[in-house]
Amino acid sequence: MAGICRCNGDLSFTRSQQVVTLSPVRAVRISVLNSQLSEYVRLAAAGETILVTDRDRVVAELGPPREPRSPLLGDAVLADAVRKGWLTPPALRFEGPTPTPKPSLPLQEVLADLEVD
Repeated sequence: MAGICRCNGDLSFTRSQQVVTLSPVRAVRISVLNSQLSEYVRLAAAGETILVTDRDRVVAELGPPREPRSPLLGDAVLADAVRKGWLTPPALRFEGPTPTPKPSLPLQEVLADLEVD
């Protein structure tokens, strides 16, 4: 990979360097990540952690999915919403056939009732 330099033990690097590699964590400037995103996503999928920097400051971290994360996007989004408190999981797991909803009033009756109010 072009632009990668290895540190000699100290964690400082100059602005002219584009990528610093500290095993198993890599740091990459956002401009380099932008041009080589698919390569860094493959590294993250393989288990590496990539620190994204902007003006020598870490602004993001790219890494493999956390263990409890579902491989399905929909499940992962719902699990994240539960973790953040946006959703509450059901208290009981329903087993059996899905209940059919009871019929409610026809739309015309609901609208007529609203006009009366």
